[in-house]
Amino acid sequence: MVTGYVSLVLHAHLPFVRHPESDYVLEEEWLYEAITETYIPLLRVFEGLKQDGIDFKMTMSMTPPLVSMLRDPLLQERYDAHLAQLQDLIEKEIVHNEHNGHLRYLAEHYASEFAETRKTWEKYQGDLVLAFKQFLDSNNLEIITCGATHGYLPLMKMYPQAVWAQLKVAAEHYEENFGRPPSGIWLPECAYFEGLERMIADAGLRYFLTDGHGILYARPRPRFGTYAPIFTESGVAVFARDHESSQQVWSSEVGYPGAPEYREFYKDLGWEAEYDYIKPYIMPNGQRKNTGIKYHKITGRGLDLSQKALYDPYWAREKAAEHASNFMFNRERQVGHLHGIMGRPPIVVSPYDAELFGHWWYEGPWFIDYLFRKSWYDQNTYDMTHLADYLRLEPNQQVCKPSQSSWGFRGFHEYWLNDTNAWVYPHLHKATERMIELSRREPADELEWRALNQAARELLLAQSSDWAFIMR
Repeated sequence: MVTGYVSLVLHAHLPFVRHPESDYVLEEEWLYEAITETYIPLLRVFEGLKQDGIDFKMTMSMTPPLVSMLRDPLLQERYDAHLAQLQDLIEKEIVHNEHNGHLRYLAEHYASEFAETRKTWEKYQGDLVLAFKQFLDSNNLEIITCGATHGYLPLMKMYPQAVWAQLKVAAEHYEENFGRPPSGIWLPECAYFEGLERMIADAGLRYFLTDGHGILYARPRPRFGTYAPIFTESGVAVFARDHESSQQVWSSEVGYPGAPEYREFYKDLGWEAEYDYIKPYIMPNGQRKNTGIKYHKITGRGLDLSQKALYDPYWAREKAAEHASNFMFNRERQVGHLHGIMGRPPIVVSPYDAELFGHWWYEGPWFIDYLFRKSWYDQNTYDMTHLADYLRLEPNQQVCKPSQSSWGFRGFHEYWLNDTNAWVYPHLHKATERMIELSRREPADELEWRALNQAARELLLAQSSDWAFIMR
């Protein structure tokens, strides 16, 4: 008998990088890597689950910068060329390693993966937003929004107009791309400040996510802790991250991605191959870079990269299946225990960066695939569900005031405001004040209207939390 719920929530986001004035910009490859290693592998997992009759349920945020880049014709064209270059390199690797059985096996593995990536890319004619939308339309995927440019909202709260712009533009952008209003929002960096919920409600959003202490220190203290959402006085619901399930995946010490069988992220062909051989596939200025082709496994903690053994996808996939079973077993015990204490169905909310699955943790999409399959066939303690569906199933929740919080280091704002990046905020504040002042003026003509809109776009882009995070 089902006694509770588990909700897997993936946050898909990259900062907006698009440089039409240059033929090559390294930072654009963040998108290309994520498409190859995360977004298309996830789509392939979803397609396989649907094909096998598994009615999976998952929540996923797709931020406006990411959606905009995924639908940009220039970036689509450049990704196509990037993938073609990868395929050319791996075919060269198959020939280069014809007398080394294990390396040839690995090169053929990558060649097969890149071919499947190409097949999926061409199937959707490069429009991955449309690809994800089909799973939204089938009610398997609940896609939610985020801040317009992932602005760190607590550090903007002295300018309510700026916070409102982040929320309103995000909601409108979502509706333009998905044909419906969003049900919820992943707050950028899960960062909340008191009163934000009122603007979230005004933007038409029904719920948001915080880190665990955002609910644990709410007033009054929630009876069920992080295992049930709370309602704010504005009617917006709040879900909190579950620490236990997060640690099992995120933790560098005890998390699954550190297993010796898994692929080593930091040992890449772009740095290992002879220079003249790899030169056509690295940066135009001759500087080496990651290619995404990695032949070694983690092997053991604390080892030098030179001590890493060769990777084997077969045993890595077996380990991913084992870890999915372990995750399922732990959620069964957790949900069963909580139901006995609470006397009602708990929800365990497990949110992660989407790019963890595939990019940083190569086997992550396999783990998700196995988790949904095992949860569907091998247990009946919990159902995997959307956050919005849980609110529909359990509409009566305690009313509380969440606590200021984020999911960053020490749970507050330190990553985004410290000695390394504090200098940017006076400039952002000055630009915000100027934009608020300009927005009150009636544009004199069409040209001035366009200039004001461009100024607003530039300010929104400058407010992205990614830049302060990178500076730290």
